[in-house]
Amino acid sequence: MAVIVNGVNMRHDEQVSTPKTASRTRYHHGDLRNAMMDSAVELARTGGPEAVVLREVARRVGVSATAAYRHFSDAEALLEEVKSTSLAVLADALAVAVGSVPSDGDPGDVAVARLRAAANAYIDFATGQAGLFLTAFCRTTVPGEQYPGEPFTDTDAFRALGYLLDEVVAAGRMPAERRPGADIAAWSAVHGFATLSVGGPLERHLTAEEQEFVRQRTVDVVIRGLTGAE
Repeated sequence: MAVIVNGVNMRHDEQVSTPKTASRTRYHHGDLRNAMMDSAVELARTGGPEAVVLREVARRVGVSATAAYRHFSDAEALLEEVKSTSLAVLADALAVAVGSVPSDGDPGDVAVARLRAAANAYIDFATGQAGLFLTAFCRTTVPGEQYPGEPFTDTDAFRALGYLLDEVVAAGRMPAERRPGADIAAWSAVHGFATLSVGGPLERHLTAEEQEFVRQRTVDVVIRGLTGAE
C-alpha cells in the first residue's frame, strides 16, 4: 500500500513491528486512550504526521470529539505522543539489527559491524516505515521550537548510537580523541541520507541500484571517518 503526503511515498513493509492497529479500532470501557493511540499510530504509519487528526481518531474509535479531548488536550498533544511512539519503534528496529550481529570473533570487527548494522537499520526504517520516520522528526509546536519536549539526543535511539561508538573506542578501532561529537556527526550523515531517500531527490532521481550504492558509500564514509580505516 502507498499513500502520498506532500510528495512523499508512504510505502511500508512489515520488517519493523508497530503497535497493533486496525482501520477502525473499537475500545473496551476504560481503555479509550490506548485505543486512540493505536488508531493515531496507524494513521501516522500510513500517512505521516499530517494524517494524525484528533477528530479522525475519535471517529475511528467510535467516540465523540468531546470524549477524545478528555484524554488529549489538543491535536498537538496527541501528535507529540505519536511522535514519541515512532521514536520508540525506531529504537526497537536498531536494537533488533544490532542484536542480530554475531558476537563471536574479533571485538573490533564486532563493534564496527554493530555500528554498520545500526546505520543500515536506521535507513531501512526510514524507507520502509516512511510515515513513522517523518512523524518521529516532525514539527509539533510553534515555529522555532521544532523539538519542544524530548530532544533527539535524549532518546533511546541516540543513546544506543553513543553506546555503539563507545564500544568501537573500547575495542581500539576509533581513537578516543575522535569520540566527542562523533555521535551527532554520524547521525547527521545517516539521517541526511535517509531523509533524501524518503520522497527526496535520491528517491526521485536514482534507480534502486544507484540508491543502494550511495547508501553503502554513505555508511562506509561514516565508519571510515570515525575509525580511520582505509
